[in-house]
Amino acid sequence: MLYYNSHNNHLANNLRKNMTKEERHLWYDFLRNYPIKFYRQKQIGNYIADFYCHKAKLIIELDGSQHYEKDNQHADKKRSAYFNRYNLYVMRFSNLDIHQHFSEVCISIDEYIKNNNPSDGFAASSPTGEP
Repeated sequence: MLYYNSHNNHLANNLRKNMTKEERHLWYDFLRNYPIKFYRQKQIGNYIADFYCHKAKLIIELDGSQHYEKDNQHADKKRSAYFNRYNLYVMRFSNLDIHQHFSEVCISIDEYIKNNNPSDGFAASSPTGEP
């Protein structure tokens, strides 16, 4: 079980209730019905991951424009390094990727999971959320 800071409970709940447009799109149109369970706004240590899949040891982060600032890039590297210490793989996508390349984002997530969990033998939904 992963450690988390219980002081972030309220923040995580608030983030789940107030997802960004891009987070809602990825969640409702792909991850929510994915054959392997994903969690949204999952607390891990002192951080809150946008999306987390325990079985695949995968974190998905969606980055808005603020992530292109130098200080935030450093913070993102530190955050990813923390997750990596727990053998969690971090996939980062920009909000622009969600808007302009949604199918490719979904395919990338699906391929990562299938390539790193080959013994599971599940059939993932299509990138558009259709079976």
